[in-house]
Amino acid sequence: MAPSYTQLFAAACALATTAHAVSPIEVKGKDFVNSKSGDRFQILGVDYQPGGSSGFSATKDPLSDADACLRDAALMQSLGVNTIRVYNLSPNVDHSKCASIFNGAGIYMVLDVNSPLSGGSLDRTDPSGTYNSVYFEQVFGIIEAFKNFPNTLGFFAGNEVINEDSVYEAPAYVRAVVRDMKDYISTNANRSIPVGYSAADVRDILVDTLDYFMCDMSNSTSSQSDFFGLNSYSWCGDSTYTESGYNVLVEDFNNASLPVFFSEFGCNAVMPRTFTEVAALYSEKMTDVFSGGLVYEWTEEANDYGLVSINSTDTATLLTDYKNLEKQYSKVDMTSVETSNSSQTSKAAPTCDSSLITSSSFLNSWDLPSTPSKVAEWIKSGYGNATVGSLVSVSATTIPQTIYDWNGNKLSNIKYKVLASDESNTPNNSTSVSSSSSSGSSAAASSSSAGSSASSSSMSTSAAAGLSSASFMGLVTGATLFAALLL
Repeated sequence: MAPSYTQLFAAACALATTAHAVSPIEVKGKDFVNSKSGDRFQILGVDYQPGGSSGFSATKDPLSDADACLRDAALMQSLGVNTIRVYNLSPNVDHSKCASIFNGAGIYMVLDVNSPLSGGSLDRTDPSGTYNSVYFEQVFGIIEAFKNFPNTLGFFAGNEVINEDSVYEAPAYVRAVVRDMKDYISTNANRSIPVGYSAADVRDILVDTLDYFMCDMSNSTSSQSDFFGLNSYSWCGDSTYTESGYNVLVEDFNNASLPVFFSEFGCNAVMPRTFTEVAALYSEKMTDVFSGGLVYEWTEEANDYGLVSINSTDTATLLTDYKNLEKQYSKVDMTSVETSNSSQTSKAAPTCDSSLITSSSFLNSWDLPSTPSKVAEWIKSGYGNATVGSLVSVSATTIPQTIYDWNGNKLSNIKYKVLASDESNTPNNSTSVSSSSSSGSSAAASSSSAGSSASSSSMSTSAAAGLSSASFMGLVTGATLFAALLL
C-alpha cells in the first residue's frame, strides 16, 4: 500500500528541519573524526563572545540574536572558520535560529557550560561549596539547549579552573563535573557529545593537568575527559617554532591519548597580529599532536583582541587582524591535515596513578566527590527547566548589516551560503567579500550607519523572516517530490 499524502507531508516536514546538517564529530584516540566520512577534523576556529561577559544576561547571549549570527556566520565563512567557542550561554534562551545558522554555514560549536551569573560556575577557591544542584541547573540546562544540534562539537566542563589560585582539591571536582555531564548526555541525549576541559598555560602543572583528566579510572570511566583545550599566547609577532615554545608543547602533549587543541591563541603584544603561528600549528610538526585551535577573539573588546569591530547593530568593520588571519588560513593544506592516521585513532589512555603527577602542589589522587542527590535524579530522569533547541531551516542569504573593510571601504556581495549536507566550512571556499566603494576611513564607516538604519531595520526583519521551518509551499513541493520518489 502506498503511503498517504499526510504521511509523506509529515516526512517532508521532518526532512526540512534536518536538511543541510553537518555530520557530528566523534573522538577516536587523539583525533576528532567526522562521524560519516571518517576523516580527521582539524579545528580552524575563533572564540565568540560579542560584548564580552558584560554583554551576557539570563535573557541574552551570543547565540540569541539571529541577525548578528547571520552576519558573523557569513563573515566567518569567508574567513575559513569551521568552529566557534562560546563562553557564556543562558539555558533560558532559544538558540535554535543561531545554532541552525552556524550549522548551515558548516561551522561547529564548542560550548562552555558555565556562567558568570550567581551560582553558574565552579569556584576554584571553594569547589565543594559550589558543586551543587544550583550549579547543575546551569550545566544541564546548556546541555539540554544544545544536545539536538549536529554541529555541537563538544562542551567545556571548565575554563582555567585550575591555576595558581585554585585549592588543592579543585581537579577532583572538575573531573566530577565531567563525569556528571557525560553521564547526563549518555542518558538524555540521542548521541554521544564530547566533554572536555580548557586549561591555562601554567607550565609547571600543565602536564599534570593533562594526565589528571586524561587517565583511565576503572571505577569511573565516564569521568575521563574526551578532549583537552589549552589557552596559550606564547607565540607573539613573527616568532618561531622554538622561540615560542611550541616545540616544548609538542613534546609535552606527544603522548596524549585524546584530542588536544588551542582553545585560545593569538598573542597581541605585537600589533597588528600576523598570525604566523598558523603555519606552524597546521604543519606536519604539530598536526600529529594538536587538532588545531581557536583564535581569541571574534569581536573587538577593551582588550584589543578582535578580528571584527561591531560599530552598531547596523554596521561592522573587518579589522587588519581579520585580513591577516584570512591570509594565513588560506595557506592551510586541508587535505593533508584532515588525513586519518590509524596510530592516532588507536591511542590508549594511561591508568590513573599517583606516579603520573610530578608536582607536589597538584592533587595526586582520584577520590571524586559523590554526585549530589538532586543532580543524580536529573541524570536519571532529565532536567526539564530549560529551553531545548532544535534545527530550523535557514533561507536568508543576504546579511542585513553594512560591512566595511580595514580601509573603510564598504563591502558588497557578502552572502551567507547554506552548505551541502555533511559539509563543513573550509578556507578558500566559494564565499567571498569584495569592496564596492570607499568611505575614506573606518570612522566614516561608523558614522554612515545613522543614515542607513531605517533600511537596515527593514532588511533585519526580512532576514529574521527567512529563518523558520520551511515554508508551507516549499514543504508541499518537497512532499510531492518525495512522494514521486517513493511511488
